[in-house]
Amino acid sequence: MILKRIKLELPMVGETNCYIIQDEKTKETMVIDPGGNVNQIAEMLDTLQANVKYILLTHCHGDHIAGVKELKERYGGKVLIHIEDAEGLKNPNVNLADYIGLGRISLEADSRLNDNDLIHIGDIEFKVLHTPGHTKGGICLYLENEKMLFSGDTIFRGTWGRTDLPTGSFEDVINSITERIMTLPEDTIIYPGHGKSTMVKEEEPIYLELRPKEY
Repeated sequence: MILKRIKLELPMVGETNCYIIQDEKTKETMVIDPGGNVNQIAEMLDTLQANVKYILLTHCHGDHIAGVKELKERYGGKVLIHIEDAEGLKNPNVNLADYIGLGRISLEADSRLNDNDLIHIGDIEFKVLHTPGHTKGGICLYLENEKMLFSGDTIFRGTWGRTDLPTGSFEDVINSITERIMTLPEDTIIYPGHGKSTMVKEEEPIYLELRPKEY
């Protein structure tokens, strides 16, 4: 498996992480959250001689979707997003792309995902974990064999995704983290939508303290 992290510098947002995962044998490739700067993403795809099978969106916010249209036109690939965030791709009041200086965006997904769906590129298997809170249709992608989690904006190193935006919920994001992410093996590496990677075991103390005490 080949994994590349591309740091995209976006206006009013700062750096957003775009990830490229490729099966080395087949060259089948998934691009996660192409938030813009498509030429930067394309340079890596061309270097890898990538066969783009999927463009996976962890949620519908503009800083994670702004490069989708151009990327799909240039490389193909099916656009995937959770069913609960699919409408947000077309709704500027939810995706907020115009608000953060990326221009108005309206997209249509090729397929709508559900919790526990399995996605494959070559021999690599991804499991969809529905983790609402940052948005109602936010997801993480879990690679059990590789002990990797692509968490979008659900969890970052030392904190969680903001919940004061449309369809966000603090209760939901904490439940998503404690019930879906903190229950994974503690040596699982977390690759977030912004910032540096972390591990489940490094984040556990934050969330265990937020859980109700058991008497």
